[in-house]
Amino acid sequence: MTTLLQVSALEGGADHALFEEIVWPTLYKHCPAFAALKVKGSWAGFYEYNTMDQNAILGRHPHVPNMLLCNGFSGHGLQQSPGAGRAIAELITKDQFVTVDASCFGFDRVLKNKPLFEENIV
Repeated sequence: MTTLLQVSALEGGADHALFEEIVWPTLYKHCPAFAALKVKGSWAGFYEYNTMDQNAILGRHPHVPNMLLCNGFSGHGLQQSPGAGRAIAELITKDQFVTVDASCFGFDRVLKNKPLFEENIV
């Protein structure tokens, strides 16, 4: 029985060679049942992200009244959305960040060209 295995890749398309030459043999070595798996299809997509530092932009736009920004998560949206949503909700209702100070993610850093790079990437 052959099982459909979807391979996904971001930016640049799916790299079947990487999967077939490196990933699959490693999986098979640890689990021989992978012999029944064959790649039947793949997909590729693009990240939506802030190209300066690949971190979110949260807060008010300094030059456009009543414009709130909550974007640029670089694929981390699902992980960061609860905190980002709360921060923006507090900004709307209390005019400030209350629970978490998210001011380091403000648009001002883009205008000042001061990127905020992650130090602990897993």
